[in-house]
Amino acid sequence: MSYLEDPVGILVYLITLIGFIYYLNSKSKFSWIFKYLPTVIWIYFLPMFSTTLGILPESSILYDWIKTYLLPPALILLLLSSNILALKKLGSKVIIIMLIATLSIVIGGIISFSIFATWLPNDSWKGLGALSGSWIGGSANMVAVGASIGTSDDLFGIMIIVDTVVGYGWMGIVIFFSSFQERIDRWNGIDNSFIKNINIQMGDIDSKRRPIDFSDLITMLTIGMLGGYLSLKFGEWLPDIGVIITSFGWTIILVSILGIILSLTPLSRLENAGASHIGNFFLYLLLATIGAKANLNAIIHAPLFLLVGVCWIVVHATILFIGGRLFKVPMFLIATSSQANIGGVVSAPIIASVYQKSLAPVGLLMGVLGNIMGIYFGLLTAWLLSLISSYF
Repeated sequence: MSYLEDPVGILVYLITLIGFIYYLNSKSKFSWIFKYLPTVIWIYFLPMFSTTLGILPESSILYDWIKTYLLPPALILLLLSSNILALKKLGSKVIIIMLIATLSIVIGGIISFSIFATWLPNDSWKGLGALSGSWIGGSANMVAVGASIGTSDDLFGIMIIVDTVVGYGWMGIVIFFSSFQERIDRWNGIDNSFIKNINIQMGDIDSKRRPIDFSDLITMLTIGMLGGYLSLKFGEWLPDIGVIITSFGWTIILVSILGIILSLTPLSRLENAGASHIGNFFLYLLLATIGAKANLNAIIHAPLFLLVGVCWIVVHATILFIGGRLFKVPMFLIATSSQANIGGVVSAPIIASVYQKSLAPVGLLMGVLGNIMGIYFGLLTAWLLSLISSYF
């Protein structure tokens, strides 16, 4: 028996927990902690500990409601910022290296899972499928793919550990190589005038942020909730395709398409008022409920999955570097394309600015591209891993 059984009480507790985490993150004397243990870790594991301590229940109608009715609108609101027209300015070489980076994640998942599948739990392909979503665009895709294929809450927690430890470890390595980019480019025979041309083509991408007003908020919630609900109903009418594309899987695909379409309309300007913040809030609520349902004992499997993650990143890095050398791509774009997949829109601009201070917008757009592709390639990776799993 837990202290909180009422869905409203559970919701208030989770919102308060998320607010407290962000309050600490905003204070300089605590913010250093979040550099090593990012926000997503706290949002997942604090509810897990709360359940272990008997504060939260392991099951509640609220948990399923949030997954069903808040994840679809979250994805729509997050995809409103998909500035596809601006992606044209990046040029074909940037698109090619992004595709190579994405395909290397798919291939890396297949190779690493094939090596370790004998020692992994039977449903481990579902966890690694969710991880592939994170490593092609970020946490939103991880949640979307995981929800679509039915990743267990215990496995999801392990994947968050792998994503944080291996993903952030790789980010550190990528930053380290920034000091050698000119040497690597000379060895690869790269003409650095290409970077200057990108700088000219991109021009000045201004986020045009403005304060949110009540009309903005109502419009965001209407678009997100209505679009998510209609996609949910359409998804129920479509047939399941194996264990990957379920009715909820169709919902995820439909909302991603709807979000991309809406990003081509004037509604995309809602991002200037913070549409993605509303989407992220919904996403964090879902992440907190997943943590509340997870079992702390499942973490004992984490070390083996960490090995899988390291192997995965090694394959990704090898393929990406070979592809960059063959297509004469500067180290700046190799590094940024990697982080646009592994880290998404949050960290890709950081890596871009580390390599070329004036080209952070390139990292942002590449991160957006990774976010768009993540759901589809994540589902593809999950399907391939499920086929491999049937042989073990």
